[in-house]
Amino acid sequence: MQGAQVLTPSCSIRYKLYLLYNLTEVSAPPPSPLFPSPPPPPLIGPKDKSHNPLAIIIVIVASIAVFVLLYLLGCRFLRQRARKKQNSTIEEENDGNEIMIEGALQYDLATMEAATKMFAEENKLGAGGFGEVYKGTLPNGQEIAVKRLSRSSGQSTEEFKNEVILIAKLQHRNLVRLLGFCLEGEEKILIYEFVPNKSLDCFLYEEQAQLDWTQRYKIIEGIAQGILYLHEGSGFKIIHRDLKASNILLETNMDPKISDFGQARIFGVDQTHANTNRIIGTYGYMSPEYIMHGQFSTKSDVYSFGILIFEIVTGKKRSSFPGDLVGYVWNKWSLGVACEVLDPTLRGSCSINEVTKCIHTGLLCIQQDPAHRPAMATIVLMLSSHSVTRPLPKRPGFLFDGGSEQNKLTNEVQWDQLMNVAPPFLSATEFYPR
Repeated sequence: MQGAQVLTPSCSIRYKLYLLYNLTEVSAPPPSPLFPSPPPPPLIGPKDKSHNPLAIIIVIVASIAVFVLLYLLGCRFLRQRARKKQNSTIEEENDGNEIMIEGALQYDLATMEAATKMFAEENKLGAGGFGEVYKGTLPNGQEIAVKRLSRSSGQSTEEFKNEVILIAKLQHRNLVRLLGFCLEGEEKILIYEFVPNKSLDCFLYEEQAQLDWTQRYKIIEGIAQGILYLHEGSGFKIIHRDLKASNILLETNMDPKISDFGQARIFGVDQTHANTNRIIGTYGYMSPEYIMHGQFSTKSDVYSFGILIFEIVTGKKRSSFPGDLVGYVWNKWSLGVACEVLDPTLRGSCSINEVTKCIHTGLLCIQQDPAHRPAMATIVLMLSSHSVTRPLPKRPGFLFDGGSEQNKLTNEVQWDQLMNVAPPFLSATEFYPR
């Protein structure tokens, strides 16, 4: 028979090149002639395609193509189904790990009230724009620092839990370790390890004589290591956004620990910067692009670190400096007498090379253009090595450039002039030393 047939387990394809039935009406047969005429010759014309080899080839090729297409679609469906099942298993495992972490970290409110003696005033270590910090003692005798977030923080329960789980995964000797949290009703409480000494600002501005140059240099290096871990070493890219002396706690051996991650933001792997309309932080430590345009990045933390270096070297707080601390350091550097900015209590008992290295690094950190500021990995190398070549710093970032000619701040506008203008942002400033 003419035609072809394809059989598979799931489909059958069959075709013919002629009609199975001739539906034309059959007339009554004529009377038989006495002498029958010979049969007519078979009609073979151009319209008879039953023996056309080209049509047969086309149909066979089309059938094979349809079969191959169906086979590939079936394979793809099976692969997607297997992958989806595998991903769902991984998500279930991750969710299980998150739940385990959450359960291990959660404390009840009654335990926190007992640990802090009902958040007694005598146990208060400090306060800021986002909550108050109390010293507490757990039933096993472990001392803790309890941060009771203000109810106006605007953070949802899920956001709070996610932040806790993230911070709990950060483990570095220069970061304050999160021990747990409490979430009951409107109460949101963070439990940190207790750091015996006060914060860095207390030692710099109140008890300067207790910090010699060796300790100060060690503190600068430790802070740099902690920031580097946040930016590159934790598996996430975390921007602290509120680096300042009061957020640096000191251990008994004067090792620094970065604390207070309430302003921290997590970046994606390929994300380099972000913008915000809500400028939050402490004035004097914020980078120019953050204040002027709401743009922040890892280079924002680098700028804050540069200000911290100047405060540690000079022993003076930026806001309490008679003029402008950044301008003062830059002028001394330009005149070749950078070491004159050194804290008078340290003169004659420190390494001039290390002091110069710190001032040079600090000026690079506060460059006006974020692209000109070094990354934290480079800064750590600059501080730990004596052979690294450091580029010459340009005029620092206390001068700004605006977007349009009307909004542009001229080069004569200094930080101290800007300080006299009411800032259009929320400033989170501490009220008590830790």
